[in-house]
Amino acid sequence: PDFEADTTEGRIRFHEWIGDGWALLFSHPKDFTPVCTTELGAVASMQPDFAQRNCKIIGISVDGVSDHEKWKQDIVTATGHDASYPLIGDPNLEVVKQYDMLPADAGDQAEGRTAADNATARSVFIIGPDKKIKATLTYPMTTGRNFDEILRLLDSIQLTAHEQVATPANWNHGEDVIVVPSVSNEAAEEKYGGFDAPLPYLRYVKQPS
Repeated sequence: PDFEADTTEGRIRFHEWIGDGWALLFSHPKDFTPVCTTELGAVASMQPDFAQRNCKIIGISVDGVSDHEKWKQDIVTATGHDASYPLIGDPNLEVVKQYDMLPADAGDQAEGRTAADNATARSVFIIGPDKKIKATLTYPMTTGRNFDEILRLLDSIQLTAHEQVATPANWNHGEDVIVVPSVSNEAAEEKYGGFDAPLPYLRYVKQPS
């Protein structure tokens, strides 16, 4: 869904802010909490990796923008990385409800809510250039997110958006991929110059460049 919101970089309209590229929207239950502090620092350290993939990063919680600004210094102190990407303030719970991170009856203000109240607002959304959600992940409060895995997921989604392939278990960028079933053997031979088929329906090829 599209929305307008205040961020640490000013007011934005989300789809306009995304532009023609990809976006990673990730939420956290509350500012000034331990696991989330490590996560935002981890994302900050990986900004060049996401930028290389034409993917913008934006965070969100139900805290106000002024709290985000104060918290950013703690993130630098704890992790050594500056969260220089925008953080959305959603104190009226409007955006988190639009993305089904909190139920419709959660109220309309963040004041008085604890991190536990916002536990479900701990999700990741990968959004494509067509402004459609391509993947979602939701984590428990006690488990810090693995952003290397999220980067791997983005690599797979971007590759398979343009090629008739799928990625196998534990795949990493540059490794062999699987030809999708809708492609005939003849077409796979022509397109990829052959394939390795341990099973008739499992055909491996080199990752297309």
